[in-house]
Amino acid sequence: MIPKDPVMLLSYINTQLRDFYPSFQGLCEEKGLNAEEIQTKLSGIDYIYDVDRNQFV
Repeated sequence: MIPKDPVMLLSYINTQLRDFYPSFQGLCEEKGLNAEEIQTKLSGIDYIYDVDRNQFV
């Protein structure tokens, strides 16, 4: 289960990307996550996915 709080979600997703996954899409596919839902939640706190950095910034 992933965190519901956007700030905790940001930390969780960026840690997963840094430590285990080369892409956000790969993370979502492997864990069965809804990419659009996560992006919407994180955009609500002004974070977007940066492909080159492989993290939400």
